[in-house]
Amino acid sequence: MAVNEAAVGKRYPATTYAVGREKIREYAHATFEQDPLHLDLEAARRAGYRDLVAPPMFCVVYSAPALAPAILDPEVGIDFARMVHGAQEFRWGPLVVAGDEVSTEVTVKAVEERDGKGFFVFESVSTNQDGHTVCVGTWTNIVRGS
Repeated sequence: MAVNEAAVGKRYPATTYAVGREKIREYAHATFEQDPLHLDLEAARRAGYRDLVAPPMFCVVYSAPALAPAILDPEVGIDFARMVHGAQEFRWGPLVVAGDEVSTEVTVKAVEERDGKGFFVFESVSTNQDGHTVCVGTWTNIVRGS
C-alpha cells in the first residue's frame, strides 16, 4: 500500500471542550466507573476537588473533536473503509474536573507503510484553561492494503 508522507508534521486548529458535570456522570455510568469522585459532588469536594473528577479515559471525549479533522483529511489519505484502530497511548497530567475548558491540538506524527499496510500516527495535546497539559495521546490507525 502506497502512503503519502507529506502530511507528517501537519497541525490542525485546536478545539475547546467545556467539561460538564453531567457529562462526567454519564461517562462514568456508561463505563461502569464506581469511584464517587466521578459521581458524587460532595465526595469530590471532600477529597479536595472543586467539582466532579473526569475518569482518565474521558480524554477520548475531549480529544475526539480535534482528532476527527486529521483522520478525515484527504491530504493524510486514510481510506476510512479499510481503517482499523491500532493503538492508543496516553500520558496524563493534572486531573480534569467539571468546569474545566480543555483545548486539544492534533499533529500528524508519522505516516508509513509496513507489511503492505498504512500506519497513521497522530498526537493530541490537551491543555486546560490554566495552561497545564492534562493529556498527551498517541493514536495509531492502520489501513489494510487492497
